[in-house]
Amino acid sequence: MTPDMTKPGIVDGRRRDTLTLLAMGALAPLGCLASRKALAHSFPTQPVTLIVPFAAGGATDTLVRTLADGAARTLGQPVVVENRPGAAGVLGANVVARARPDGYTLTVIPEPVFRLPHLQKTQFDPLRDFTYVIHLTGYTLGVAARADAPWKSWQDMVEDARRRPGKISYGSTGTNGTMHVTMEEISRKLGIELNHVPYKGESEIITAMLGGHIDLAVTAGGIGPYVDSGKARWLVLWTAEHSRRWSRVPTLRDVGIDMVSTSPFGIAGPRNMDPRSVQVLHDAFRKALNDPAMQKVLERFDQESAYLNSADYAAFARQRYESQGKLVKRLGLTANP
Repeated sequence: MTPDMTKPGIVDGRRRDTLTLLAMGALAPLGCLASRKALAHSFPTQPVTLIVPFAAGGATDTLVRTLADGAARTLGQPVVVENRPGAAGVLGANVVARARPDGYTLTVIPEPVFRLPHLQKTQFDPLRDFTYVIHLTGYTLGVAARADAPWKSWQDMVEDARRRPGKISYGSTGTNGTMHVTMEEISRKLGIELNHVPYKGESEIITAMLGGHIDLAVTAGGIGPYVDSGKARWLVLWTAEHSRRWSRVPTLRDVGIDMVSTSPFGIAGPRNMDPRSVQVLHDAFRKALNDPAMQKVLERFDQESAYLNSADYAAFARQRYESQGKLVKRLGLTANP
């Protein structure tokens, strides 16, 4: 028999079924949202890759590997360091700008990331393509020579360079990298011409200098063991204050050049990362930065913490981008050959 749709019980039952189905449909997106929230809350659930855009064995690589080990203990997942040397340190930025914003692909952001977009078309926009997680430190940079080099001081080298334009060579981590750009600015202030030789990382620069392939090494704390053992000597440091470790080495200001260059760096991921994942990463890296093991490595390379949280690092990135644009114009720099 065909049910009588005019009976109240049947109508009420149909209405309840319809309302139930509608409610289930409305709640489905909420269920997906809850799942996504739960997933973000459990981050990370797999290893995190952290790209170091320099060769293995240098100061940056050593520092970041120590930092990664400390952060991994907090995160409960490995932090895998991957070296991508070359291109003045921007290969990590190239990778991360195209990565999924899930927090599992990060990179060290060196200063050239803010400079190269003013010189050439790049695969990233430093103001739009990254989520800045944490700022870490800056380098003790300077110029070193072999112990048997003919110059006993920075001034000796400068006087020789004036007598022999273009004959004294130096190594840096790449054309238009901070080491190269700073040396170009110094050379212009002094009216000298040096021969630039680019390398992929600090360890390669030191090896080339000690082997006699280049005359000078623009380097960070990685040269320290060779200075301490008497195989090399600092000619000048680019720090604002005298080094604690090498207190007798003059700074640029000591030799009459009002400049400081420490090439600060931090860690960033792709844009649009979940804020909760960013916070988890930030907290893990900050804890690792303050860990005694990390502090010992910083002391070994004569570096100090320059911590900034995610918001302050993003503001710093914008300021750095603007200042590097002015530097490019002032020096009349051109793109990589």
